[in-house]
Amino acid sequence: MGRRKIEMKKIQKKSSLQVAFSKRRTGLFKKASELCIMCGSELSIIVQSPAKKFYAFHSPSVESTRRRFDMGDVFIDDARTEYEESVRMLEEKKKEVIGTATNREREFWWDHQIEGMDPQELEGYLESLESLRKNVSSRIEEMEKLSDMI
Repeated sequence: MGRRKIEMKKIQKKSSLQVAFSKRRTGLFKKASELCIMCGSELSIIVQSPAKKFYAFHSPSVESTRRRFDMGDVFIDDARTEYEESVRMLEEKKKEVIGTATNREREFWWDHQIEGMDPQELEGYLESLESLRKNVSSRIEEMEKLSDMI
């Protein structure tokens, strides 16, 4: 049949009403997403289905949209400060991880002292040793088979 114009009136049949709602909701949220992406806008939509369930779309988040609506331009300064603080914390964390990694890179995992390990670390250490033993055994068997073939 193709597309045709639908008369705007309330749908009486409950199952058809729910199907129409689901399709229209999906289309609405898709258009809202496109608007946010293309225009860089912030948007919040809340709809209630005929079955009394709520559905929401928020871009980028409910809280940021609400704060922007409530505070106007104050939001921008607030967000910039929050962003700068997050970047600073991330840089500190990177330096901390890099410092730890360079110390550990200098030694092999089997050289770590087991006296200071907690039970979980000991279990992981034991599993690693067993895995290493299996790998070495299988490699020895492969090499023996190859030498027998020659």
